[in-house]
Amino acid sequence: MTNDGGQAFEPTSYGLRPPDAPQQQPARAHDGTRPTQARAPLPPPRPPQGPARDQAPAAPARSADPWSGRTIGGRYRLVSRLGHGGMGTVWRAHDEIVDRDVAVKEPRVPDHLPERDRQNVYLRMQREARAAARIDHPNVVTVYDVVVEDGKPWIVMELVQGHSLADRLQEGTLDARDAARIGLAVLGALTAAHQAGVLHRDVKPDNVLLGQNDRVVLSDFGIARVEGEQGLTETGGFVGSPEFVAPERVLGQRPGPASDLWSLGVVLYAAVEGMSPYRRSNTPATLQAVLSAEPQAPARGSGALGSLVMRLLHKDPAARPGAAEVRRALEKAAGQAPPPPVTRVLNRSTAGDWVPPVLRRSRTARFGLLGGVVAVALALLLVLLNPFAGDGPPDGWKLHRELQSVTAEVYLPGDYKKQEDDDPGIERYYEPGYVFQVHFERRPLAEVKGTDVQPEKSDWAEYYRKGGKNGMDMKKAEVRSLDTTWQGRESFDTVVDYTPYSTSDSDKDPIRYRHHERMLVSKEKQAYWRLKVSMPSEGRFAAEGERLFNDIAKYLKILDLQGSADS
Repeated sequence: MTNDGGQAFEPTSYGLRPPDAPQQQPARAHDGTRPTQARAPLPPPRPPQGPARDQAPAAPARSADPWSGRTIGGRYRLVSRLGHGGMGTVWRAHDEIVDRDVAVKEPRVPDHLPERDRQNVYLRMQREARAAARIDHPNVVTVYDVVVEDGKPWIVMELVQGHSLADRLQEGTLDARDAARIGLAVLGALTAAHQAGVLHRDVKPDNVLLGQNDRVVLSDFGIARVEGEQGLTETGGFVGSPEFVAPERVLGQRPGPASDLWSLGVVLYAAVEGMSPYRRSNTPATLQAVLSAEPQAPARGSGALGSLVMRLLHKDPAARPGAAEVRRALEKAAGQAPPPPVTRVLNRSTAGDWVPPVLRRSRTARFGLLGGVVAVALALLLVLLNPFAGDGPPDGWKLHRELQSVTAEVYLPGDYKKQEDDDPGIERYYEPGYVFQVHFERRPLAEVKGTDVQPEKSDWAEYYRKGGKNGMDMKKAEVRSLDTTWQGRESFDTVVDYTPYSTSDSDKDPIRYRHHERMLVSKEKQAYWRLKVSMPSEGRFAAEGERLFNDIAKYLKILDLQGSADS
């Protein structure tokens, strides 16, 4: 695999198709399958198995099919084909008992499959019906019935009038508010599913249906995992959509609710940016991107939604926010957060004249009360302003004292996680969404070999201009070097804006990143210290990253240098 292969802008080769010509949006069945085109091949004719209907209505031209008019289970008359997916063909049908339109999903199994695999498909469909039927939520499709005919289970469910989120995204991206509204509905469906012991495992835009009256439905529980049931995936097989699957599933680990929340994060990213951040030209490259790529924060979904998305895409399931926190963030992004409590103010005409009865009879007491109020107000003012307090780190930051290998104490935001490193002289921390990463190291000068980057301003600038380690870390680097002071001593900053080396040269709008680092060399201690903060190079996150760097550098304390001075 080359470093330049499989970029985000390239189309996938595993089932995504170019946009179809605009046409009237059809009804969608619960599994989110795309409408069948007129050119799509139809299955070979098979003799009808149910009672014939003399007055069967004419089917639309695009779905003319020998099976139209066939009745399943003695009550569901197939009217027209809606579409097909990886596991079945979906029909519009009419329930002649209760006189309503429904969707019926028929298993679609290639003839060359062995009987064992064929039965697995049927079992998955039965699992889909059981999984969806045990979830009672308005954002989950309603399953009406399962009919076994020709030895196959036909799932009967509600017919959703509308189109999928994937269809909608072919027309353009969503704004953050609309994406958050849809995300809230999907989250509600997932929460209900998880409470019922069901993991969806295939959350993607094709399975998010946008119905009438702003209804959002999560569909296709065909590969859902029901707690306590045996898995049906064959050994070595992969079930799901690669660009939306969580990294722990790629690694073969046991998934949990956090895996579905990862997929929700990718869906939200795609909703505002137009595609998954992990999309590559083939399945292996996509799976590798899921495992190792760190996407840029969504430019069109900044603010509360962008921050949430990056936290949902954390590689570590334990570091992702839970459903309750996700809901609060989506409500805020959608403009649905509850308003702040309103403090009731008494009417001025009555509030200004009100005096406690005990004080009405005593003028001295009233003046005493006034003096007490003034004293309390002054005390509160002093507490709020706190002019005698020392300047401290921002609220919510935590002091890390375990940096013994680098002989330093550092303040970081409380939710930052430590990343293990084999080098005892390096400490790394990362923000849960991987938007910002912090690197701090102490290196004895005796360990700096002739082939290493020397601790000089010009050497580090040249190192980055040449592309970093072996010239393969970055390209198109723009480097700035600045003289500064740190811990009361001379130091220098290196700021480099760059494009990752793996980015294709044909990309007209490549993602740019930034390293901002500060180095202090002590001849007395025969060592150097280096702080590096990695961040996006543009937009709001770049400004936040610079503030983060300045605050870390300001409150970081190098213990070796306390009370000492270089000669």
